[in-house]
Amino acid sequence: MKTEDPYLHTASRKRRWAACIIPRRTILPFIALSVVLACAAVFAGCVAAPSGEDVTTATSNVTTVEVIHFTTPNQCYSCVVLGDYAEETVRTHFADEIASGKMSFEHVSIADPAQQDIVERYGATGSSLWIGVYDDEGRFFPEEDLRVWYKLNDKPGFSAYLKTLLEMRLRGDLTR
Repeated sequence: MKTEDPYLHTASRKRRWAACIIPRRTILPFIALSVVLACAAVFAGCVAAPSGEDVTTATSNVTTVEVIHFTTPNQCYSCVVLGDYAEETVRTHFADEIASGKMSFEHVSIADPAQQDIVERYGATGSSLWIGVYDDEGRFFPEEDLRVWYKLNDKPGFSAYLKTLLEMRLRGDLTR
């Protein structure tokens, strides 16, 4: 007569339980990371003026381009690097435009009460890089560029990307 070992059945069930739980623990962070990255990719190209209209058109006569690195009191390493790379890119490739007043670069603390007008004008809420384009009709086109965050590990790539983007903005091309 065959008797079943009660511990064998329990041990087998524990092994099956462990086999199901361990992959979930391993997979769960990847699923969460995938959702965050998917959301970032979807919203990375989303730029809109405060009025809600899309900023995908061109403007003919750009008068000024502002590049602003908004900072917070407790910046992380990436936030500091973002500001350093952006400033170096602007000052290296657009010295003539800065000298003529056509372009400017600033680091602005969102916590500084003296800077609240510019923080509100752009709608900045944290450490970020914004580009503001003004045209001769008095229109203002602010945009937060989220793509620069993905280029912090590649300084030449960051600089090339930002240089190209700023050249487009100076020509009045507000696409991309």
